[in-house]
Amino acid sequence: MALNKVVALVPMRHHSVRVPGKNYRPLAGKPLYQHIIASLLACPEIHEIVVDTDSEVVIDGIRRQFPRVRVLLRPEHLRADTIPMNEILMYDTEQAPADLYLQTHSTNPLLRPETISRAVQTLQASYPAYDSLFSVTRLQTRLWDGLARPINHNPAILLRTQDLPPVYEENSCIYLFTRPTLELRRNRIGERPYLFEIDRDEAQDIDEEIDFTIADLLMRARGEAA
Repeated sequence: MALNKVVALVPMRHHSVRVPGKNYRPLAGKPLYQHIIASLLACPEIHEIVVDTDSEVVIDGIRRQFPRVRVLLRPEHLRADTIPMNEILMYDTEQAPADLYLQTHSTNPLLRPETISRAVQTLQASYPAYDSLFSVTRLQTRLWDGLARPINHNPAILLRTQDLPPVYEENSCIYLFTRPTLELRRNRIGERPYLFEIDRDEAQDIDEEIDFTIADLLMRARGEAA
């Protein structure tokens, strides 16, 4: 199976609990969601961008600023906070057929087009040895579980943190998967996923108010350095 046709899926809810209105709140001079849309549009590997949303603010903005982007109005039965993302993706992939799906979020504004392209190319080149891909952030720090047990180190051997074996955090920036994998596992991560490493500053996710401030500073610094 060739993974030729690539569709990007970007779910965006109007409502946000911890950072009110974050998807359309201004970041470095423009609404948050516009940053990831612009990055996806700059990727030649992506054939179509689909935004799944219940936000009239987002819908209106996309139709005015990004006429190439397809908007899916999220059905009422998929709008509750408790609905798993995988169920939303099942609906979206029914509406937009493709060989390969890339799912990302509006809350990843620092994700670069070249990183997205490299992720797509990586899975295309290694499929089906790897059946999916998700982005991760490398951690080399001393980690403990809730019972004060070491996870990735021996407290009796005090290695430098840079010498610790790395562990990886799922950073929610990029998921690549096929419809068969999603149907079979009800999950965007397959049986043989490729861990695609992204630098921490590029993987900055907006989940809380402080994240918005950090992302804004990083985005403005990037613009000044360009």
